[in-house]
Amino acid sequence: MVEFVADTEHPVLIPVNNIRLDGLLYVPHHATALILFVHGSGSSRLSPRNQLIARTLQQAKFATLLFDLLTIEEDKVDTGTLQYRFDIALLAERLIAVTKWALSNPVLHKLSVGYFGASTGGGAALLAAVKEKRVKAVVSRGGRPDLAGDVLSAVEAATLLLVGENDKQVIALNEEAFAKLECEKEMTIVPGASHLFEESGKLAIVARLAEKWFEKYCVIPQ
Repeated sequence: MVEFVADTEHPVLIPVNNIRLDGLLYVPHHATALILFVHGSGSSRLSPRNQLIARTLQQAKFATLLFDLLTIEEDKVDTGTLQYRFDIALLAERLIAVTKWALSNPVLHKLSVGYFGASTGGGAALLAAVKEKRVKAVVSRGGRPDLAGDVLSAVEAATLLLVGENDKQVIALNEEAFAKLECEKEMTIVPGASHLFEESGKLAIVARLAEKWFEKYCVIPQ
């Protein structure tokens, strides 16, 4: 069982079947919900983009868990072969296992859950949300929700799709997925942003939109 100091980021090792995944867990005083980050292709828990968004959510009293979807060995294989990054079923399975691990902590187990996915992680987040009913909201940044396939119509978690205006191919894929979603949903195209939202101020817009979405659908009124 993980013991931690509130308002401090803690490195954690998360057991999933016969492997362990590296993570970073932050729990503020009086946390209102738990947000798990599902990074995209070739990324990790150290993604500067997800780190920035996590800090915004932490300031809004959300607990956050950023973790690696792959082990070091798997990541090396994936870099050369792309074997794992599009295996959405595997990534979703690991996300569900990590969610259950986090909710086994007595400090976190009463919290509702949100997923923040990026790139291929967006598809994995939606697939996992179908099976993990504690998930109340999903936010996808420049994601591939289309990779969730036939389960999109079964998603119950409120879903926000965020795509950069200049990311034309991904906009089309998100529009296709959006049409299949039957849950509470919204799609926002961020003006002037590219796939990675690297332009000045664009990632801050994503962070604010995610914060509002999670506050609306994850925070249980007291």
